[in-house]
Amino acid sequence: MERNNLWAPWRISYIQGLDKTTDCFICHSRDNPQDDDENLVLWRGEKSIVILNRYPYNNGHLLIAPLRHIPDLDETTDEEMLEMTKLIRESQKALSLTINPHGFNVGMNFGRCAGAGLPGHLHIHVVPRWSGDTNFINVCGNADVISQSLTELLDLLKEASKEHKLPAL
Repeated sequence: MERNNLWAPWRISYIQGLDKTTDCFICHSRDNPQDDDENLVLWRGEKSIVILNRYPYNNGHLLIAPLRHIPDLDETTDEEMLEMTKLIRESQKALSLTINPHGFNVGMNFGRCAGAGLPGHLHIHVVPRWSGDTNFINVCGNADVISQSLTELLDLLKEASKEHKLPAL
């Protein structure tokens, strides 16, 4: 029986970096606005930032994080929480305008054992979902199929943001 392979070569840098102490990519993005496209930054608020997840669970997977490098909710200010919550709303609007998902998962992971890929910097996941998007490939193959390039999606989200004046904070 012939075996087919699904190649995801962009994930190797993530896999190899899991056990290494690395710089915080959110702080790196925060500190280098001139590299926003390269760092996949969608929006910057006064207190927080929205970035496309470089290793997405699904097409359109966004991360919303406070600008400050803090690990937990109990260290956030009310202003940070309010802005991040508003950015969840604005992210859903932008994603709905560009890729038309049927629903969303929104959540947070605290600590490596809970699934946090970056346990030191609090962030919120906004993951678009479609009816029937769980299938054999992710259930049996432990793989995700991402149907669009990150740079193409970033361009579409920026275009929709300008057209619809998002984020409206």
